[in-house]
Formats: sequence, structure tokens, C-alpha cells
Amino acid sequence: MRSFRNKIKERDELKRIIEDLKDEGKRIVFTNGCFDILHLGHVVYLEEARLKGDVLIVGVNTDSSVKQIKGQHRPIVPQEERMAVLAALESVDYVVPFAEPDPFMLISHLRPHILVKGGDWDEERVVGKELVEQTFILPYVKGASTSRIIETILQRYSKQR
Repeated sequence: MRSFRNKIKERDELKRIIEDLKDEGKRIVFTNGCFDILHLGHVVYLEEARLKGDVLIVGVNTDSSVKQIKGQHRPIVPQEERMAVLAALESVDYVVPFAEPDPFMLISHLRPHILVKGGDWDEERVVGKELVEQTFILPYVKGASTSRIIETILQRYSKQR
């Protein structure tokens, strides 16, 4: 069994790995996100993304970029822990952090064949779609969201005080 630690890479090392995989004829799938509190929607989404090719790369927003996107109270889970949990999933082949507000530079550097986003994205707004051969928007898992989990925790635990 491959350790999750061996799946977490920096972008230059991952670029070399991807080049080798492409030489072997492998189709590279890329997706990205904050993945703050991993939930069923994430797991279903990542499994479906993996089915679109041979290797699934997950770009993970750094803590600073999550704050820019989601606000000062996020992320709940630190970057290193988020990447480790994602890397432990069987459907995920590699995890790579990125600090930019969007993944355009990372996609441009890695050059995957396929880009996958969740159903909460409009295909016209997908960053990096012009850099890949195919883009897929996967169905959103209704009711599964980090924000909803946070809200549930706040409601339940605020009543105990």
C-alpha cells in the first residue's frame, strides 16, 4: 500500500512525474479546491473525477488563499492536514498545494489532459479550461457542504452554552 505521504508533492516534482506518466500514455485529470472539512460530496466528486482518466491530481488551496476566498475564519483545518486527508483517499493519486487565488498558474505548469469541477461551477467560469483537452462539470451532491457542516456545529453547540 502506498503511503499518503508519498502522494503529496510540490509542483516542480509533480510536473516531472506527470511528464513520465504522459510518456506511458496515461490520461491526467486535475481538480482543485479548498477541501476544508472533507465530506460526502467531496468523496463522491473525487471518485467520479478519477474515473475521467488514469491519474487524479488534486490542487489544494493554501491556508492564505482559502482566507482570501472564504474569509478570515477559514480554513478550519490547516493546509497540511487537508492535503494528508485527501492523499489518503484511494481515488486521489497526487496532491499539490497552490497559493494563488485560482489554479490557472498551476494548471498551466502541470498541463493535465482533463479538468474537472463540481456542479456549483458554470463551465464558462472554469479557470484553465482553455489549457486542457476536456472539461467536465460533475453533479453537485445536494446538501453536502463545508459551510453547512460548520453551521450545524454552531447551531448544536451554541444551544449547550
